Amino acid sequence: MTSPEVPVSTAAPVAFILKGYPRLSETFIAQEIHALEKRGLDIRIYSLRHPTDKHRHPIHQEITADPHYLPEYLYQEPLRVVRSWMAVRAMAGYKTAFRLWLGDLRRDMSFNRIRRFGQALVLAHELPEDIRRIHAHFLHTPASVARYAAHVLDIAWSCSAHAKDIWTSPEWELREKLDDCDWLVTCCRSNVTYLSGLAKRPERIELVYHGLDFSRFSPPEKIQQDRDGSSVAQPVRLISVGRAVKKKGYSELFTALSGLPGDLNWHLEHVGGGELIPALKSQAAALGLDHKITFAGALPQEQVLARYRKSDLFVLNSVITDDGDRDGLPNVLMEAQSQRLACLSTGISAIPELIEDGISGCLVPPGDDEALIGCLEKLITSPALRQSLGDAGFVRVHEHFDLGQGIKQLSRRFAIGVDNLKQAVD
Repeated sequence: MTSPEVPVSTAAPVAFILKGYPRLSETFIAQEIHALEKRGLDIRIYSLRHPTDKHRHPIHQEITADPHYLPEYLYQEPLRVVRSWMAVRAMAGYKTAFRLWLGDLRRDMSFNRIRRFGQALVLAHELPEDIRRIHAHFLHTPASVARYAAHVLDIAWSCSAHAKDIWTSPEWELREKLDDCDWLVTCCRSNVTYLSGLAKRPERIELVYHGLDFSRFSPPEKIQQDRDGSSVAQPVRLISVGRAVKKKGYSELFTALSGLPGDLNWHLEHVGGGELIPALKSQAAALGLDHKITFAGALPQEQVLARYRKSDLFVLNSVITDDGDRDGLPNVLMEAQSQRLACLSTGISAIPELIEDGISGCLVPPGDDEALIGCLEKLITSPALRQSLGDAGFVRVHEHFDLGQGIKQLSRRFAIGVDNLKQAVD
């Protein structure tokens, strides 16, 4: 690894609009910001919400940009909102932005839509004059704020789209944003296909995988797998990392675990926060699994890494919810593979782009309880298979999902000088 030089970027500063910052569940955004900063991009962070996590990842401490917080709720900072409105209403782009917002409001009569416009007014008023681009992470709320503010200021805006923001947004809104933004990147082929079908200029949409910064996920010592579920004293150690929300499929996973043979010895540790934690704890107790499932809560990355290294099998039972929400390419699967963990997941979105079923992991159809039970039992009882899948996953993630490639693509998009493209993520 070469030591990085200090870059001098030719790119203008960029305002990054985030729904919340910092967030433990959005390491992919943090690592992107950090890598682009190392390449010389001057990033200014604007967050729509204040942080709620108790911990921070080490990478958050390494990001130099200080976050600025827009009014989370307009009634909490009315003077700030009114001052901003009075300052920007005379700008040439204000009328255009107001018409856009009014058209959106007619189709989405919600307080959230009103809040987005108020936040955009504050952003437009408080944004430094040297900012000539606004970049939103997520195509729903952050992109709306970015779009309105960009029209007020008559500057460019762009977007990184991911999962829920795509699949739970109405088509009319996606079409209009896609036609309006300067360019858009997204993290899996299924997203590209769907969004390209809605866009008048699909060539502005680009596939950019998140990837991993492998300097933060050094490989563990290669240890021979031997636990096979036959020993009460040495149960097979399952781990799942993810927010307790419906699209992660934890309720269905718990049901499948209850269907395993009673004499099979395993223990699952869940890492992550989320609104469904109380319900999942109650479900585990009702199924008689509360002694076999541990809820660790949300943890910083170094503690998650330590837990990967103590585990035998990673499980993520991603599903598509009734409102269309789903995962894109979960970073936790790549993280697990970087630690030679065999991974069991479902064949939705970009997961099959990472995991080749039966080669570098195992995939089951989402919602297929019998297939999930069968695959769990096979992997719990087959340490040699877990070892083979973990080794193959380790090779695949390193060969195809390195952070550096995506950062090179983004560097071109943000017009970071060519001389700087040797930087940092080697």
